[in-house]
Amino acid sequence: MKTEKVSIQKSWLQSFSVYLHPRVIAMLFLGFSAGLPLFLVFGTLSFWLRKEGIDRTTIGYISWVAILYGFKFVWAPLVDRLRLPIITNYLGQRRSWMLLAQLGVLIGLWMMANNDPSTQLTSLILAALLVAFSSATQDISIDAWRIEAVEINLQGAMAGTYQLGYRLGLILAGGGAFLIAGSYSWSTAYFFMGCAMLIGMMTTLLIAEPTRHIEQQTWIQEERVIKFLEGPSRLPNKLRNIIAWIIGAIVCPFVDFFARNGLAAISILLFIGLFRISDITMGVMSGPFYADMGYTETQIGLVSKTFGIIVTIIGALLGGVMVMRYGVMRMLIVSAILVVITNLIFAWLATQGPEIALLAIVITADNLSGGIAGSAFIAYLSSLTNRAYTATQYALFSSLMLLPAKFIGGFSGKIVDGYGYIHFFIYAGLLGIPAVLLAVYLWRKSGALFGTSTATENQITK
Repeated sequence: MKTEKVSIQKSWLQSFSVYLHPRVIAMLFLGFSAGLPLFLVFGTLSFWLRKEGIDRTTIGYISWVAILYGFKFVWAPLVDRLRLPIITNYLGQRRSWMLLAQLGVLIGLWMMANNDPSTQLTSLILAALLVAFSSATQDISIDAWRIEAVEINLQGAMAGTYQLGYRLGLILAGGGAFLIAGSYSWSTAYFFMGCAMLIGMMTTLLIAEPTRHIEQQTWIQEERVIKFLEGPSRLPNKLRNIIAWIIGAIVCPFVDFFARNGLAAISILLFIGLFRISDITMGVMSGPFYADMGYTETQIGLVSKTFGIIVTIIGALLGGVMVMRYGVMRMLIVSAILVVITNLIFAWLATQGPEIALLAIVITADNLSGGIAGSAFIAYLSSLTNRAYTATQYALFSSLMLLPAKFIGGFSGKIVDGYGYIHFFIYAGLLGIPAVLLAVYLWRKSGALFGTSTATENQITK
């Protein structure tokens, strides 16, 4: 019995040692750069607008700014294949796009800092759109770098450190922004957030461009395109090259995914679209909820945006290890159930007064489950990609994850105004039930859904 205990302890220590890999560590800083902009066009922005007297229905509609994250698959083929003038020669495909996107986020945040919501709401929204677009582009390039930088058995750990950095970015954009705004102003807070993007830009300059290892069979679809274009149509060379590039960059990644997964691809895409719908819908109204409950900026900054995100970090690291030990699909089922339960707890919180202790309990449960769910889901999405089309396919998955949730979340303010917070949180929690059912279904069909993947599941579990 004692021998078995020692063996298990060594196994856990070996599992955690994966976080010492240099590229796993690098994900910490890239995750920070990716996480920083999100709250600034979502939860933090919603609170700022509410404090400036903007009505909740309008705030709900403004949250659609973040829907750009759901459309990043549209321009992901450009990030996958288009070489940027000059800087791609020095930095490579992934890092050149990272740097350009990070610069766009920095400029957009500084523009937001120079606009007053009460008098310049339109200009503020346009600046937020620039931040969201640039941030989504940064996500595309970082996700591609993450998947290509290490083998599949390290993806769980990469997801864990990515979330760690991501949540540190959220702490600064949430708790840090609230504390700065409480002491100075929201304009000062957003200007400081723009300066913080320099961390991501420095990281991009220091890391190495990954080497893409692509087997010959991954180009089968593109070889068919070439043969077709070289046929009797006799198109001019320049036009033929343009058409070949478009088909190879846009059409082939999608054809490849369905070819590898068959009919199971439909169930996979449906699950991806539903997995985050519950917590994202709830998240749209979390800022206005805290404000209407009577919590101060300092209380929210310390409990929700700082302590809560530290709890999420713990959950993310724990989730990365649990994925390696128990496999992706098992952890997806557990995560989907936890997300539903913890979101329903907010309905209970809405019946209480603005007690800090109660808020801390709810935030702990919600963020711990969210961190575990995030690591499991990122590892799952990473396992589905073909490295010949890394950026495009992962962007498709992550866009699909966000698009339905962001769209439905835009109506959150309308529901709160019509039915109140208690009914809204119950509604948001119940939205997660289809994801639970699909996770169980996909787990039972896991041999079919991971074309390359039953092996993938075994690799991750080892």
